[in-house]
Amino acid sequence: MKLLFDENPSPRLVPALADLFPDSAHVDRLGMGGEPDPVIWDYAKCHGFVLVSKDSVFHERSLLYGHPPKVVWIRRGNCSVRHIEMILCNKAASNMGRELPVPLAKPRKAA
Repeated sequence: MKLLFDENPSPRLVPALADLFPDSAHVDRLGMGGEPDPVIWDYAKCHGFVLVSKDSVFHERSLLYGHPPKVVWIRRGNCSVRHIEMILCNKAASNMGRELPVPLAKPRKAA
């Protein structure tokens, strides 16, 4: 499965999740930053992406038009890139029938 991140999630998620979701992309890296939502929707649909967004717009659009593309709506307020990474990793793992031990924060070095 490859993910297309909307403008709201950080572009840093693409390399952070590359092992689990190869060939994923971010709209900014594709030169689509600022494009209207229907353009991003059509791109995801034509190229086999699952859309990942923090906006409700794509979720609402999926209710109207169905899929493809499938939509992952991240319903979190301000949170770290690492937290979103953990959410997506654990969701993918639970879909495979197992839980990944992904910590919320990187361990600190002992002083």
